[in-house]
Formats: sequence, structure tokens, C-alpha cells
Amino acid sequence: MRKVLPALATAVLLATAGCAGSDAGSNGPIVVGSVNALSGAATFPEASQAAKAVFDAANAAGGVNGRRIEYKAIDDKGDPAAAAAAAREVVGGDQAVALVGSSSLIECEINEKYYEQQKILSMPGIGVDPACFSSPNIAPVNVGPFHDMTLTLLYGSEVLKQDDICALLEIAGNTLPAYQAAIGEWTKITGKKLKYVDSTVPYGGSDYTPYIVKARAAGCKAITVNPVEPDSIGQLKAAQAQGWTDVTWLLLTSVYSENYAKAISNAGAGVYVPAEFYPFTDAAAPANKEWRDLMTQHKIPLTSFSQGGYLAAKYFLAVLRGMKGDITRETVSKALREMKPISDPMVGTPYVFGPAQAHHDNTAGWPIKLATGAGKWELVAQDWLRIPKQ
Repeated sequence: MRKVLPALATAVLLATAGCAGSDAGSNGPIVVGSVNALSGAATFPEASQAAKAVFDAANAAGGVNGRRIEYKAIDDKGDPAAAAAAAREVVGGDQAVALVGSSSLIECEINEKYYEQQKILSMPGIGVDPACFSSPNIAPVNVGPFHDMTLTLLYGSEVLKQDDICALLEIAGNTLPAYQAAIGEWTKITGKKLKYVDSTVPYGGSDYTPYIVKARAAGCKAITVNPVEPDSIGQLKAAQAQGWTDVTWLLLTSVYSENYAKAISNAGAGVYVPAEFYPFTDAAAPANKEWRDLMTQHKIPLTSFSQGGYLAAKYFLAVLRGMKGDITRETVSKALREMKPISDPMVGTPYVFGPAQAHHDNTAGWPIKLATGAGKWELVAQDWLRIPKQ
């Protein structure tokens, strides 16, 4: 049996001690699933790995009223057909009571209607596509790229006092309206508009020079982009090659990693990101200690993705603690719909699933900066940046 860290073991025991399991005779495992991009062009394995680590610790501490949690992380391969098959395997075949800790580029859009039909709820560790935030049966624990864009724009205009902000948008599938709405929310709050918008920027582009040249000619002083790491590196290199070294980059949590920081030799006037969870690069932060210790023990990368998976599993266990009677898909769904908000120092917004028809409630990010030549991320705020309530 793995050695369980004392702090987490204690927390799990507290979270599970009060849980009523099932009625007499139901002593089998509680099946929990997730659908994830574990292979393919873009992979996010850390979220489900982190969720499994939390559930393993719960099992080592006695389970939920003596019942083990059996966690099944299924690969969607970044493919729509595989995503649909993965959901049907864990929901229909394994009869999971809920999905917890998923992380995928496409699975929410592919499976949202199926989850409604099967009356099962999903708590993704990392929600990405718009359907993750517009379905009654899906409630991610993270901010998501769309609120993330509103936050980065707010920081750029209201804190950095940038006036000439432009946007280079990388659009996949049906995401353009969601990014337009995020920009519109910033405009509604500030009364400001972007100087220039280009929504034709490709994912995985071989040369971003034409897009950089156009943005510079448009008079942009700051640029917001929604890139994956390799694309952002290519865009910053293209700006550097053009001698454009005084531009400020307002990016999303998608580039927040230690590898990205090490790969950037010239960040212009700085790369700014509103981290979705408390910045994991702050190694001494008490907010991250339990998560960091568990991830280190299980050799899981310290990333925003593992933060999301960890929190999703932690929230789920907290909900199980308050349940009375049998633990089934129906009773778990009822408990999630009726749960009270849960606060955690790793996030700036309490989590609640609740009865809403859409779930896009995490509206806080922690501003961080990548300075030129630093090779590391720095905190640039003393508190969370929040999207004001409208």
C-alpha cells in the first residue's frame, strides 16, 4: 500500500467519515469516470492523473463508508468518434455515478446531450470548449479560456493602462462566438474596444510573421491571443524577428508552464497571464501545499491541469460526505444539484454545481508575468483579479 501523506489522509478521513454509503448489501465500488485527451495531437493527462491520486488516497484511508472509489479515465484521442465511444464506455458500460476530472478539447461538445439523456453530471478538471460552460449537466472547476480572455483584457486595460489592445484569435470549431462574447464582456465593463481583431490566425501555423506584421501596422501596443504553447512561442519569435520588442502580450493560462518560460528568450514588454488557479510556480505557497505534496508523491507534473483534476476530485469527495443513503447516479446528481458552494485557497471563486442551465461561475484569476530574460513566472498581484458582476 502506498504511503499516504498525513495531511491528505486526515482530510480524506474527515471527508469520508460522515458519508453514508449504500443500503445493506451494496458494498461494491463506487465507479467514477472521466473522458480525456490522453493521446493525439494535444494531450492533457495530468488532470485525470491528479483526480486518481486523490481517489487513491481516499481508498487508502478507508474509502467512502468502506466502499472503494473505482476511477476510470478513458482516452478520447482528440477524435470525436473516440470521445463519443469513451463516454458510452464509462457511462453506459461501467455505470459510473458521475464524471470527475475530465480534460479534453472536444468531449463536452460531443457528449453534452448524451450526458443529459443519461442523467449523469460531469465535473471536468479543465473545461475547454464552449459546451463545457453552457450545459446543465457539465460544471468545470476551472475558469476556462473565455473568462480567461476577459480577465487578461481587464488586466491589460485597467492595471497596465494599455489603450491600443488588439486580438489575434486562433479559432477551432465553434469557439469564435464564445471569444467574441468574452471580448464583449470586457467592453461592457470598461467601455473600451479593441483596436484591431484578426480571427484567422491558425493553430499550428508554420510562420506567424504575416499576422504579426499586420498587427504592428495597425498600431497595436498590446496583443491578446488564445494560443497553445508552440504557437505562442512562434508568435513571440516572429515579433522579435521584426524588431517589435515593446509589445505587451496578454495571454491565457494555456501558456502557463515552466517549459514555456524557459523557451522564451524575449518576451517583449512582458507576457501576462491570469492563472486559473493559485500560481503553481509559487513553490512556498500554503494554498498549494497539499496539492503539491500529493502530486510530487505520485510523480504527476505540477501544472494547472493537475490543479484542476485535484480540485474536481476534492470537491466531489466533499459532496459525498454530505450524502445520506445509497450512492447512485441519481442520488449523486441530486447531491451535486443541491450542494452548497465550496471555497478553497487554490481558487478565487467558490465552486458549486447547482441547478443552473449553464455553469460558467469561476471568474477569478491570479495575475502573473513572464519578464524578458527571466525564464520564470513572477506574481504581479497580491490578490485575485475578478470579473465584476454585471
